[in-house]
Amino acid sequence: MPYLTECLASLVGQSIGPDRLEVVAVDDGSTDGSGAELDRFADLFPDTVTVIHQPNSGGPAAPSNRALEVATGRFVYFIGSDDHLGEEALERMVACADTNGSDVVIGRMVGTNGRYVRQSLYRADDADVSLYGPDLPFALSNTKLFRRELVEKYKLRFPEELPVGSDQPFTIEACVRARRISVLAGYICYYAVKRGDAGNITYRADHLARLRCTGEIMDRAAVLIEAGPKRDAVFKRHFSWELSKLLQDDFPTLDAQTGREVCDGIGRLADTYLTDPLADSLTVRRRVRLRLAQRGALDELHRVVTEEAERGAPPFHLEDGRAFARYPGFRDAGLGLPDRCFELVGESVPGRLADGTELIDSGWVQDGDELSFTVTVRIGVVGDTGSAVVRLVDGAMPGSADKAGARRLPAGKRLPPACGEFRREASADGGATLLHARVPLEPREVTCGVRVYVDVAGSTYEIPVRADGHPMPLARRWHGAEEPYRAAAHRNTKGRMVISTGPLRPPRTTPVSWLRSKLPGAERPRRK
Repeated sequence: MPYLTECLASLVGQSIGPDRLEVVAVDDGSTDGSGAELDRFADLFPDTVTVIHQPNSGGPAAPSNRALEVATGRFVYFIGSDDHLGEEALERMVACADTNGSDVVIGRMVGTNGRYVRQSLYRADDADVSLYGPDLPFALSNTKLFRRELVEKYKLRFPEELPVGSDQPFTIEACVRARRISVLAGYICYYAVKRGDAGNITYRADHLARLRCTGEIMDRAAVLIEAGPKRDAVFKRHFSWELSKLLQDDFPTLDAQTGREVCDGIGRLADTYLTDPLADSLTVRRRVRLRLAQRGALDELHRVVTEEAERGAPPFHLEDGRAFARYPGFRDAGLGLPDRCFELVGESVPGRLADGTELIDSGWVQDGDELSFTVTVRIGVVGDTGSAVVRLVDGAMPGSADKAGARRLPAGKRLPPACGEFRREASADGGATLLHARVPLEPREVTCGVRVYVDVAGSTYEIPVRADGHPMPLARRWHGAEEPYRAAAHRNTKGRMVISTGPLRPPRTTPVSWLRSKLPGAERPRRK
């Protein structure tokens, strides 16, 4: 309560009609009035709603199994009492299953009240999707339509010993056994609600409980899916989501014993299931943390988490066309982790590059009638930085770059022509590269963005130089007295540094006739 009332109302109001619908509601020892609310709906809709009251079981698995024992429909669908359905959800999903012969139908699910629900699975309707594709493994909740014939044929039930994630073994096996899995993306079927008190069981479980449950889920799935690319595709979800979430900013706050147990548990799963191809498919941030946990390197793992939380992503080390994230432990002989652990493998990193790019200084250098713009920029890249340059570029960055603050250029994209003088040097702390540029300005009317171009792991990135909180050099008059120009540096509305040049025109004069009309006694001209 009070979410339950909206949930029940969304069920009895389904467009599929009460004659095609039964609601089996299990009161799992509630103490907030939910049992009475369920009974109220059962009294209002006696031919539709059945209520089962039982002592609290500690999780959603036991009540889900109890409901399966009494369900009689051709299909079953699970919904948590916090959530609700779109009015046409069941009608549309049943029609999809009947049309396509689907054993599992996944209706589009969205989060409300700040609850995150990944949307990549719902790009378009799809009559036949694979469990082993890039999207379905990240949508393993039981909030799907299942053909009951499939459920009973394989005796699918929820493992009641799992307080968290008990729906995953059920969903994984159903998808492995299904003749066809379909996605209904064009209509929002399910609204997943995050409680105002974040009281959902997923948010309450501690590190060790989540670790134990994830391990059991993976062990059960491994019995169904043989080792190889298919298992890797499913387990990418668990390594990049459930297990990686155990190594986030709160990890250093765990007591030493709990931290060791988390690392031991992750280590067992990594030893058993984290293949090299699967590790390569993870982001370097996740891969490094998982490998350090696998080695039991608690000190280095604490440093990685703490330093990234405080300072952002580490700089990249460029060498022989490869890029490595210089996390603690990189080329540490004592740890012996291979370079591949720290390497960017097919990963786009515009946000990391933008975060590591900082304006240090800027100004003007004038030589007679010639004016140049000078700038020093720090970039979070060290090593082979011979390709890194600063350029002034006409026009704005595309909208797609606004969020990340940088963009990876398409292959074959021609860069603006280089001009001026460039010098590169390592920063004093050895953790970055300083780019010094002197770019001559042309006497024309134009606004140019100040951008850095750098090659990382085979891709070229364009990074706008941000000028937040940095003083801009004063505007400068140049190009002689006969044809004076003005150059100015400023921040645009997105905080990026831009250079504007244009003729220094004399100020407009006020017409004499208008001035006369303003004199005392003069008649003000009428406006037409």
